[in-house]
Amino acid sequence: MVTSNAAHASWLRSLATLTAASAALVALTTPATAAPSHRAPADAYAITVHGSRAYPESVTTDRRYVYTASIADGTVYRGRLGSKTLAPFLPGGQDGRTQAAGVKTTGNRLLVAGAFTGRFFVYTKTGRLVASYTVPDSGGKTLVNDATITPDGDVYITDSFRAVVYRIPAAEVHAPATGSHRVLKVAHHLPDYVEGQSNGNGIVTSPDGKSLIIGYWYSGGLYRLTLSTGEVRKIAAPPLHSADGIVRKGNTLYIARSENNQVDTVRLSRHATRATLVSTRTYPGADTTTAVALSGHRMLVTNSQMDSYLAQLPPTSPVFTLESLPLGSASSAAQHPTDTTTPSPAV
Repeated sequence: MVTSNAAHASWLRSLATLTAASAALVALTTPATAAPSHRAPADAYAITVHGSRAYPESVTTDRRYVYTASIADGTVYRGRLGSKTLAPFLPGGQDGRTQAAGVKTTGNRLLVAGAFTGRFFVYTKTGRLVASYTVPDSGGKTLVNDATITPDGDVYITDSFRAVVYRIPAAEVHAPATGSHRVLKVAHHLPDYVEGQSNGNGIVTSPDGKSLIIGYWYSGGLYRLTLSTGEVRKIAAPPLHSADGIVRKGNTLYIARSENNQVDTVRLSRHATRATLVSTRTYPGADTTTAVALSGHRMLVTNSQMDSYLAQLPPTSPVFTLESLPLGSASSAAQHPTDTTTPSPAV
C-alpha cells in the first residue's frame, strides 16, 4: 500500500504538472472563494456533513438514504433523503478504512473505495463487513477511486494510478457478511494512462449495460469499454479536464469536474460512440466538486474541499457540505437564466 504522505505527495506532483500546463495552480492551492455572479435556484440548499475532517469526496443515494465518505479519515456518513444533515454511520479507521473515495449502493450492500490505501470494502446496509479487498502488488502506487454495478450485479472499480479495471463478481458482493479479506482481480486493461497522473476516475455503465464508460481526470477523455470483448475505444467528445465522479440517467451523463467547480451535462449517442456537451453548471460556494448523484428530481454535488486537503492547507470552510440542486435546471439550463451554462455544438 502507498502511505498517506507518499500518496499525497504523488498526487500533488500530478496536480502541479497539470496546472503548470493549464495555468490553474491558483485554483488548486488556494481556497475556492470566487463565487459565480448568478444566484442559486430558490429551492437549492446545503446538506451539512457532521465531521471536523469530513472532506466528502463522494456521494450516492438509495431509496432511503444519502451517503458520503471522507477522503481524510474514511468515515462514512449517512442521512435520510431530504434531510439537511448527514451523521457518521461507519467510523473512520474501522476495518482498516482510513480513507474513502467513491461510494455506491447495490441491493442491500454499500460499496466503499479506499482511495490511496488501495483498499475496497463491501458492507451490508446495516454496517456489517461482507469483505475487504486490497489491490494486487500493493507495493505499487494506487488510487482505488470509484465503482459501478452492471445489470448482472458485478462491480467494476477504477484505479487512477493503474491502467486497469478491477471486478468483484456479484456472488461475492452478496455473500454472507463474514468480514473475509480478498485480493482485487484485474478484469480489463485501459489505454492512454499517463505515468504519475490521475487517470481513470468516474465510471458508469452504458445505457444498454453492455459497456463501461470511464472518465479520465488528467486528459479529460471519455472511454467506452465493451465488457464482452474487453475492447476500449475513446468516445468522440470535447475534452472534459478534471472529470471526476459520473452518474448516468438514460443516455445523459452528469459529470462532476472537480478542478473546474462545475457539473457538465453530456448526452451520449445511441451506441455511446459520441458525446455532446449540453450544458455546464456551477453554483455559489462550489468547492472542488468531486462527485454527483441523482435523487428523484434533485442533483447532489459534493463540496469536497479536496484541494485544501491534498495541499495540507486549512479547510476553506469549517463546515463540510453537499449541495442539493433541482435537477431540472441542470438538465435544461437554457431555460434557467440564473445558471451558468456553456452550450457546445454536437461532436
